[in-house]
Order: sequence, then structure tokens, then C-alpha cells
Amino acid sequence: MIDINKLLTEEFKIKLWQAENALQLKTEGASIPFIARYRKEKTGELDENVLRDMFDKFDYLTELEDRKKKILASIDEQGKLTDELRAKIENCLQKNELEDLYLPYKPKKRTRATIAREKGLEPLAFLIKDFNKPIAMDVDLLEEASKFVDEEKGVLTADEALKGASDILAEEISETAELRAWTRDFLLRDGKFTSKIKSEFSEGSTKYEMFRNFDTSVKNIPAHSLLALIRGENEGIINLDLSFDEEYVTSYIDRKVIQSKKSNIVDFYKNSIRDGFSRLMKGSITSESMAIKKLAADEESIRVFESNLRQLLLSSPAGMKPTMGIDPGFRTGCKVSVMDDTGKFLEYHTIFPLASNSQKVQAEGIIKFLIEKYKIELIAIGNGTAGRETDEFISALLKNLDKKPVKVIVNESGASIYSASKVANEEFPDLDLTVRGAISIGRRLQDPLAELVKIDPKSIGVGQYQHDVDQKLLKKKLDETIISCVNYVGVDLNTASKELLSYVSGITAATAKNIVEWRNNNGAFRNRKQLIKVPKFGPKAFELSAGFLRIRNGENPLDNTAVHPESYYIVEIIAGDLNKTINNITKIPEELSGIDLKKYVNEKTGLPTLKDIILELKKPGRDPRDEFKYATFSDGVKEIKDLRIGMVLEGIVTNITNFGAFVDIGVHQDGLVHISELADRFVKNPAEVVKVGQVVKATVLDVNEKLKRVNLSLRNRV
Repeated sequence: MIDINKLLTEEFKIKLWQAENALQLKTEGASIPFIARYRKEKTGELDENVLRDMFDKFDYLTELEDRKKKILASIDEQGKLTDELRAKIENCLQKNELEDLYLPYKPKKRTRATIAREKGLEPLAFLIKDFNKPIAMDVDLLEEASKFVDEEKGVLTADEALKGASDILAEEISETAELRAWTRDFLLRDGKFTSKIKSEFSEGSTKYEMFRNFDTSVKNIPAHSLLALIRGENEGIINLDLSFDEEYVTSYIDRKVIQSKKSNIVDFYKNSIRDGFSRLMKGSITSESMAIKKLAADEESIRVFESNLRQLLLSSPAGMKPTMGIDPGFRTGCKVSVMDDTGKFLEYHTIFPLASNSQKVQAEGIIKFLIEKYKIELIAIGNGTAGRETDEFISALLKNLDKKPVKVIVNESGASIYSASKVANEEFPDLDLTVRGAISIGRRLQDPLAELVKIDPKSIGVGQYQHDVDQKLLKKKLDETIISCVNYVGVDLNTASKELLSYVSGITAATAKNIVEWRNNNGAFRNRKQLIKVPKFGPKAFELSAGFLRIRNGENPLDNTAVHPESYYIVEIIAGDLNKTINNITKIPEELSGIDLKKYVNEKTGLPTLKDIILELKKPGRDPRDEFKYATFSDGVKEIKDLRIGMVLEGIVTNITNFGAFVDIGVHQDGLVHISELADRFVKNPAEVVKVGQVVKATVLDVNEKLKRVNLSLRNRV
């Protein structure tokens, strides 16, 4: 079998010891964030991306090896396993290639070929194969076939015998691994996708207009276009076809298979090849090629989703300050919730600022009262229905206040999903769904990461054809992204929800629940060591998680850093050499810069870890996310009908796709900035220019009120 570790070193251009150590750590249960952050010496400083890709490849190759064993056993049981076939299977590196090799031996339902064999016609097929040689005697196929006529077996004529032999050869040729691989490659390289919108859908009546008469190469089709075509086909609107030059393919097979120069043998084989190709090969190869392109499109779409989700989760937090969250509404009013500087829910009211004048006055009184009572510093307003009207109401109110809270329009995508979720029901069992939504809106302004992890990422609105891709792969990749972001930022042990804690390295949903229960029963954690007192929180969980958990204002200042407790001893040594204590070593960054780290290197702690420690000591408890910024929407522009071509509006990037970016400009319909309008230069990847959450100024290019489409430009703006 193949040497998986050796293959990994070649593909990822790393040393064998790096691959072996990383895989050993994985086997021992270490998470990717832990390995990347705290085992740099073991892996030669492999980062999260390399580790994740390498582990995915390892899993793929391991599954491949398991499949090989089953296939070899199956073929061996049939008594058909030759040394040559064994070698081909054992050296195989792709699942498609492996299944091609197994296809002739794979148990299958009765086919025309198996029926022909049952009739005793396999010897005739072998005889014809013997005639297929560059130098062979003249032969009368009908005469040879007549020898196999047998009424008892159901072979009544020589022609029937030849037809049965042709069925056997057609199946054999169509199942030849090399021919299938070549044909599949040809389709992927030279095939074409063509589509038409069905006649019952008139022009301009569907969202798939661009695919009405569509024609593009299989090789170059963009991922988003293929996913859109497949969706349109599934919805019964589009007829999609993968076409290719079939005559070129069958002629290639002719050249590879036919050796005889005798016209009757050549004609017999050509008929068998074309029959086998159209009946047995074309459909399966086309389906396989489509599956390969679909998987590639899925992976590309998921990569875009991952990137967008990462940017959204790492959006700048406004900070843990007293906050008011408002879920706007017309008929049912605006739900107003208040949270303290830890995110704890305090109070809620329903106001009707967009109704009668008396109700508006009453609403003003309530808002002013809450601002003063709780010393509100942040006001988060959902961007849904009535969002802009509520924003104007709050803006007018704040003009008369001496100390004005910061007011921000917050993307409320997924807030309603959270409100009705099991998580929200457990957190606020006695509150109305809309009140829960207001709390979520306020909290996601305080700390987007802490709040958004409670919501299914597919509900946040940053995906690209997310419901059309492989859902199992999507969940895996999005979970990995959340885990990466949570551990990159670090988690406040004394304020984090069990949902947030469950994404920390080494912490399961059960241990996260136990942490919160222990905290509720015993008060705030004073040091990381207390984690061991949490039920079912053992030494391994402590090792994997402690460095990612923060305790602010605890007994040990190192507990509020990414320095792992296993390295505290080295900090104590450094502090001693500087005549400082642990408590004040973080206050002398200039002295830390001059330390000769090499003298502290030992078997337990290497130079990479020491560099990380010094970096943490220089900026203890720092948040790696960017400084908080927010967009200010233009007054008087609330709906699409208010837009005019040429307007320059401030907005915020809400989603990035392969073909451009979407920007919220405050009209309840995000505008599209096509990739060609992102910058005054060629842009290959929109993510090179903008990111989710970025505040931009965009120019209105076109407005289609009927279709609710807005086209924007960032040229001369980004």
C-alpha cells in the first residue's frame, strides 16, 4: 500500500517528522488551534491552514486505503486478482481511478453481457478477441458464431451468437479503466455546458435570464454559474446539458482497442464500441464528470462562505458597554432591550415611535429614561422592516442629549432564527421571540463573535448558493471556521455562554455546560486552575483549552493572556532575571524587547513559543480584531425608490461572492458591486479588495425598482 506520510510530505513540502508529529498530536486528541498555537516546536510551526488541509488529505488517503482492502478482497474471492491488477490498485491515489479499476469485477445486476455469458457465448467473445490482432488470418465470423448456436441455451442463430459476443466485448471495453479515465478527462477539458430556459417561461420572467441561451466550456465555468444552473434545473426552469464530441471519443477508443486490419473484425469492433459507449459508458462518465465539477463548485462556494463567515465573526466589537438593542417594527412596535457591560439582559419595553404623536412622545420618554438609568453607551438598531424609520427617530432624540450613546444600524440576519431556537428558549424561557431578537441585536454589537456562534451560520446571510452545496462538507468547514475564530480571539471564561465555550479547543458541549453551571454556583473563576474543579473537566481538557480562556482581573495576570499555564514557569524565570514579579512583568514592554530568548530555550520550551510569550507579555489581554467602525446611512434614503443614479452613499459590505460584493446602503435591499466595479484595476478575487463588515462609499449605477435590484460601484472609492 502507499506510504501516506511520505505523500503528505511531498504534497505539502514539509519534513517527514513534521507530518508524523502533527498526526500523532491529532491521534492524541489535540485540536488544530492547539497544535498550531502551542506545539510549534513539534510541527515546525505549521499553521492552521496547512494542518487542516493535511489532516483532510490524510483522512482521504486513509479512506482510500480502507476501500482498496475491500476491493482487493472482493476480487481475490472471485479468483481474478492478478499481480498486475494488485499493483495498480495498491498504487492508486484517486477514488475515481480506484473505482474504474474495480468496475469490471464489481457485483452487478444482470446485464446483456451476463445473459450472453449464461448462454455460453464468452468463448466466442474470447475467440473474436484473438482475431483482433495486427496480423491475423481471414475469418468468417458467422461461420465461427454458428458453432455456438444452441437452442437449449436460447441461442437460435449465428447472428444472435455474434450479438451476445458483442455485448460481452462492449461491456468489457466500456469498463476499461484507462479508457474511462481518458474519456472523463476529455469531458472535463473539452466538454461544454449548454442551457436553455424552458419555453413555458417567457423572457424576463425568471431570475435565470442569463442562462436562456447559455454556452460555456466545462473547464472554465465559474462555480457560481454551475450552481445556479443546477438549481434552475432542479426547479424545472432550465434544461442543462453537458455535451462533447462523441465521435472524437469513440474514434480514440477505436484506435486504442482495434488492432486488426481485417474489415469484418474492424466493423464488428466499431459497432461494439459505439454500442458500449452509448449504452454503458456515456451516461456514467457524464454523471461522474458532472459530479467532479459539482464538487469543485461546492468547494469553491464553501471557501467563499468560510472567508465571509470568518470576516463576519471577526468583525470589530463595539465593546462590552451598557447597550440598548432595538428590534424595529411598525404594527407591533419596536422591542427595546437593555444589556449591561457583560451582556446580561436587564429590562425590556415595547414602544411605538412610528404611530401616533402621543405614542411617539411616550416612546421618547422611555428611551431617555433607559439611557439615563443604565448609562447606555451603545444603541443597536436592527436593519429590517422599519429600521431606517426607527434610526431617524433615535437620531432626532439623541440631538437633544448632552451625552450621546453611539448609535449603529446592525445587520439582523439570523436574529429571528436565534429567537426561535432551543438556545434562546433555554436562555430566555419567559421572553417573547421579538424581545429575544432585540437582545441578540444588541449583543452582536457588543461582541459579534460571542453572539453569532449561537446561530446556524447558514442563517447569517453570507453564503453563496449555500443550500445547493454538499451540506455535510459545508457544516464541517463552517464548524472549523468558527472554532478557528473563537480560539484566535480567546474567550472570557467568566462571561462566555456555553455555546461560545463549546467551540474552545478541548471543550465539548457537555463540559461547556458544566463550566457555566460551576460558575453560576460558585461565582466567577479567579484563576485557570479552578477549571479542574469543574465536573468531568480533566487534565487533557485543561491542557487543550486553558491557553484560549481568559480571566480578566484574576489572581494571576497571565490568566488574561494567551500564555499557556504550562509555560508560566518560564515567565517566572524571565521575571526573576529582570528583578520583576509576575504581577508587573506585563508593564515593562521595553525591557522585554531586549531579552536574549535563546538562553531560555530548553527541552520543554523552544524559540517559537518564547517569541509568542514575549508578544503576549507586551500586549496582555489584547483583542486581535480591528478597531470598531460603523456606517452612517444617508438621511432621506430609506427605500429603493429614494435612490438616484450618481448618488454616493455610505454602506457596509454584507456578503462577498465570486462575482462581486453586496453592500447594505440602508434601503432594505443590498446593492451589488459587480467585480468589474470594485476597483480601477482588474480584480481577480473580490476578497482582495473588500471584506465583510467593511465600511465603504458606493456610487449608485442603476436601480430596478420592479426587480428590487441595485447596482453600485466602488471605483475611485476603495
